[in-house]
Amino acid sequence: MSSERPNRLFNTDLLRSFVAVVDARSFTAASRQLHSTQSTISQKIMRLEEAAGVRLVDRERNGATPTEAGERMLGYARRILALNDEAAAVMLGAAQSITLRLGLPEDFASGRVTRALAAFIQQHPNTKLEVTSGLSRDLYRAYLQGELDLVMVKQHCGEARGAMHWPEPLAWFQGAGHALDECEVLPLVAFPSDGLYRTQMTAALDSVGRRWRLVYTSSSLAGLLSAIDAGLGASLLPRRVVGSGLDEIPALPGVDAMEIVIHQADPKTPFVSDIVQILADAVGQ
Repeated sequence: MSSERPNRLFNTDLLRSFVAVVDARSFTAASRQLHSTQSTISQKIMRLEEAAGVRLVDRERNGATPTEAGERMLGYARRILALNDEAAAVMLGAAQSITLRLGLPEDFASGRVTRALAAFIQQHPNTKLEVTSGLSRDLYRAYLQGELDLVMVKQHCGEARGAMHWPEPLAWFQGAGHALDECEVLPLVAFPSDGLYRTQMTAALDSVGRRWRLVYTSSSLAGLLSAIDAGLGASLLPRRVVGSGLDEIPALPGVDAMEIVIHQADPKTPFVSDIVQILADAVGQ
């Protein structure tokens, strides 16, 4: 047993048996604790002693006691086992964690929705939520390409079937106190080309022969609202997102409602239904 063995590896199963024998002061009691047999525990202690190169346990008629080397080994054994158990628990948690990739338009990626999502994460610490905010067309494209698991988007009514649908009424707005509808050429504030509401906006004006010009473009809803409020131009927006600081323009041509839609890749994915309910509650409010 005295030959040196560099880079010795101590098997955690053998260490666990050793700790049980020392704590119980008995091979028989340790075997019961580990749901094994006395002979198996004895063999494991012998294998550990062979690996260590020294005797670790004195076998006496009245029990088992650690040798001087065994006492030194005991502290290391407890630490190794504790680290092993900690690593196993962390890895188990990582294996059981779930990542949900959620896409939201800007007007839903703040306020009540973010607070509700934060509360959800606190209640489900093993769930990782990755939220992307952007234009509906970009979010839906990412969803179709498999880059998002769940998206809430705005679309033309019936454009694509989703898990849930809500109407999104639109109206024309201008900054309070700005009579832009009286301008000979109507200044417009809009999302970028092919962005939401822009095509409907210009088509509606063209259908009645109303002249217009584009004065401000932004991919940010906050940017559009700020420009409208400042009097730069008028725009077509959902009534839901407009605050009291803007005036509706009833004289301009009406436009059909859009719809808010939730698309989900796999409804059986854990917690997807919880996220869908959070989004549904946000639309309802």
